[in-house]
Amino acid sequence: MDINKSEEIKSQYKQQYAVFGLGVFGLSVAESLEKYGCEVLAIDQNITHVKRMNKRLTNAVVADVTNKEELVALNIGEVDVAIIALTNNFEGSVLGTMLLKELGVGYIIVNAKNSQQKQILDRVGADKIFRIEKDMGKKIARDLLHKSIVDIVALDNRYAVSEIKAPEFWYDKTVVQLNARHVYKMNILGIKHSGTEDLSFNINPGYKIQAGDSFFVIAQLEDLENFDYIY
Repeated sequence: MDINKSEEIKSQYKQQYAVFGLGVFGLSVAESLEKYGCEVLAIDQNITHVKRMNKRLTNAVVADVTNKEELVALNIGEVDVAIIALTNNFEGSVLGTMLLKELGVGYIIVNAKNSQQKQILDRVGADKIFRIEKDMGKKIARDLLHKSIVDIVALDNRYAVSEIKAPEFWYDKTVVQLNARHVYKMNILGIKHSGTEDLSFNINPGYKIQAGDSFFVIAQLEDLENFDYIY
């Protein structure tokens, strides 16, 4: 992958995200986005949920996705991507999708419980609709099968950002010696050293890889899958 493509993909992480609904799924999405350095506005109409999540999320506020005045007060139209995670409020998901689209949100992701709900959400303007039970089942199966991949986030139909555990045959090799771009067709963006959860983007080319290190990489989905299968 060339440098320009790498920068193009990394720039996606500078977008602003809004997550509506701080249940188990919504919280997981918000925390995952923040983990990758995204700017996230977490929103729930239940003040108790918001107070509890303030310790886990940088920016959590009380608001209702079906209340236009509250959305306007949040300048929600400036958000690039909105995720509606109201698992037990389909009516709210529909109205929220309509309002967010009306206020100019560029990309709206909503969950549906069945194909009928999916059709309705598609008609009112949702850009991406997912089925929690179905999609999470795929993710769990994928996680069980993967040896080296800790986490993977598809950016489009070709490219993905992934956290991979350093395989044993990388130990004691320097980052330069890996020659990851040519040998494994992946660009290394950052590293989490063994024993820490902090992601460092300041990569020393002469650093010798240790057991327990993880790497944050960008690559084509096919190349990531091949790496995990072959190595």
